[in-house]
Amino acid sequence: MKIGRKIGEGANAEVFEWGSTNKVVKLAKSNIDKTDLKREFNNNLIMWKLGLPVPQPFEMIEFKHRPGIVYERILGKTLRERFFENLVTQKDTDQTTFDLDDVRLSARILGKVHNSKSHRELPSNQREFLKKQILSVDYLREDEKKDVLGLLDSLPVKRNICHGDANPNNILFPNGEPVLIDWMNASNGNPEADLAEFIIMIRYAILPPNTPPNAVRLFDSNRENIINEFMQAYTRLTGTTYNEVDPWIVPIAARKLSSDGIVEEEKQLLVGVIRKRLNSCGQKGKYMQHILEGKGLND
Repeated sequence: MKIGRKIGEGANAEVFEWGSTNKVVKLAKSNIDKTDLKREFNNNLIMWKLGLPVPQPFEMIEFKHRPGIVYERILGKTLRERFFENLVTQKDTDQTTFDLDDVRLSARILGKVHNSKSHRELPSNQREFLKKQILSVDYLREDEKKDVLGLLDSLPVKRNICHGDANPNNILFPNGEPVLIDWMNASNGNPEADLAEFIIMIRYAILPPNTPPNAVRLFDSNRENIINEFMQAYTRLTGTTYNEVDPWIVPIAARKLSSDGIVEEEKQLLVGVIRKRLNSCGQKGKYMQHILEGKGLND
């Protein structure tokens, strides 16, 4: 089979056309191995068999000593790309809002996934995976890591199907309806972890330096509107509220410090958020008391 042009790239892999126009191959970079790709293939296959909106996985391959997965090609832009299109095409410099339909659709697709019952063939190591990532970061002191892990251990345990990396880069819109890609970190666990991932990406993302100033202002003025619309749509479908997600902001922000997919400026911003929340109210342990009482803290 002949490899074609590169059509996408992430922190762990590159995506190329594969043979015909209706397939792509995702080839691993050096920071992941065949075991990681095999886990992604198995997870994605489970989701596809459940009838969830995911690309069909066809086979595992090796190309020039790089493991890969052949997938159904999904022709569509990511939620992130559609956001930026929306932003940069605004003509009115005084515009303060933009179309949030994509956000509501994204909430609904995650709600559909999370409403699926746990699957016996899906890994159930969500917390162990998060703990491993948190312990690996160099941006937090050891006592801070201990506090983050203590917070994680204090949270209720659930067993719903979770994506594991539910950010706007992994939500595609081929025909107006979203499709979820990149299932490497899927598990049975707490949906709130997925929701916190999405919220963090909206609230704290550093926009590319070439983003037009007006687009930056428009996005900054709508970050919380996006989150509110997202959570309202999700709550209507699942019953889960923002107050249940808020306690997960710190552990998910901490685990994101281990990612190669965000810039240094964003990591420093997340460090500040984590420390502010852990030290909130001026005494150790007050933050945990607040969240266990269902009170969200402002950043």
